[in-house]
Amino acid sequence: MTDKRLVLTTCGSLEEARSIARALVERELAACVNIVPQVESIYRWQGEVETATEHLLVIKTTVAVLDRLREALSELHSYELPECIEIVIEDGSAAYLEWIGESVR
Repeated sequence: MTDKRLVLTTCGSLEEARSIARALVERELAACVNIVPQVESIYRWQGEVETATEHLLVIKTTVAVLDRLREALSELHSYELPECIEIVIEDGSAAYLEWIGESVR
């Protein structure tokens, strides 16, 4: 297991996804953020089943900045309850994992 993490969140617009992605990288909370456009989400919200077209952010980061990243998502996001799911990166290319660590402060 490594100290590297993938964090997933969704945004309601491409503009917001780009804004959040850029802010996370500029603040050195993420080495890279992939934006996967136009995913369809079906979810329960306030007792109702909803459907929305969203944009998925795949955020590459480290465990050391997770608290700050969560705070930034709450600050930057327009959703009342933004998704913030963290996935442990068990292993990967040593050079790529090192680059993530060097890019996040």
